[in-house]
Amino acid sequence: MALLDLWTKSPDQLENKQVHQLIAFAGGGRLLDESPCSSEFRAFLASVPSKYLSTYADQCLSGSFDGSGFALQDIVNEAGARLGAIVSPGRYRGTVKHTGLDGLWKFPNGHSIVIEVKTTDAYSINLNTIADYRRSLLVSGTVTEEASSILLVVGRQETGNLEAQIRGSRFAWNIRVISVDALLRLMLIKEDVEDPVLVQRIHNILIPREFTRLDAIAEILFSAAEDIKQDDADASVDVDEDSEPGKPKDPKFTPVAFHEACVRRVQAKLGISLIKRSRAGYSSPDKTIALNCSVSKEHNSENRPNYWFAFHPHQQEFLRQHIKAYVAFGCGSSRRIILIPYSDFEPWLESMWTTTKEDRTYWHIVIYRKGAKYTLRLRKGETPIDITPYALPEEG
Repeated sequence: MALLDLWTKSPDQLENKQVHQLIAFAGGGRLLDESPCSSEFRAFLASVPSKYLSTYADQCLSGSFDGSGFALQDIVNEAGARLGAIVSPGRYRGTVKHTGLDGLWKFPNGHSIVIEVKTTDAYSINLNTIADYRRSLLVSGTVTEEASSILLVVGRQETGNLEAQIRGSRFAWNIRVISVDALLRLMLIKEDVEDPVLVQRIHNILIPREFTRLDAIAEILFSAAEDIKQDDADASVDVDEDSEPGKPKDPKFTPVAFHEACVRRVQAKLGISLIKRSRAGYSSPDKTIALNCSVSKEHNSENRPNYWFAFHPHQQEFLRQHIKAYVAFGCGSSRRIILIPYSDFEPWLESMWTTTKEDRTYWHIVIYRKGAKYTLRLRKGETPIDITPYALPEEG
């Protein structure tokens, strides 16, 4: 059974396996260029939750095994994909006909990054060789001079020797250095935010810039925390039945977090794996199917339970980019989930309340529940929509 099939059907069997054991299950059990083992291992990495990438990277660095450097290369490239880049994996070993670059990442802003992965900087790295990889891409027209750079991803945190080597070279303005740990942390930050502007700032961190002034880096940290808090605040308000969005009776910041439990149920319903792309956005490993999952606490539980969600234009754009898409609403807990194909949902947006603020505009999704019946509430004068057929069987 292929490694990915085994993960899909019996994830518990692989959950605690070491990375070298996983590779042994794939193809011929050895990572080689253009081998079934490599293809299966990369497909597996593209399908597991991001927390496993950090675990596997640590195993590659803490205990050397046959192919550990190649496995780390694949893990780093998968992290690039989850950061939002289109990734072209490099070769494990260069040849006369093929350059030895470890990967090429192309970001939505048009910038391309040549990736070089090193488990350690204990030895001097030939920067000329790495620069030649980029030069060959320039000659072929794959990248441009002004929109390309090099990123060295190093396994250890102490990169002083490598940094000094780069500063003293003629490539100082074309190369950045980041540890594997920092890269994976950046990936996790990206997965916890929604604002596309903030995602762009995260991408820019990987591009060579002069950082004497650290405002840009600090802004990412502050903006990430604010984005998470604001997304909850937009939808977490206590309201009267007759009140309009934006006019809460008793505003309270009450974050709820059961996204992952909801997503697990949606995966089981659709029979697919879904990878986290942002705080609410998920997609299949091949990016053909997308999901936006929102959650709400239950309001007015005793009289008429209802749930309030915010839906943003950037979430709409994310769903539109996929062949098939869904919206899921966790109502009070993962026991109650409404799963709607986006093709059914989008036409309803024009009848929903909207809020426009100085920095953002969003729709209010308001769902009322009466027993096992669910109604999507619209603006005054619009007929509510019975969305009970979209409810997953209630758990518990």
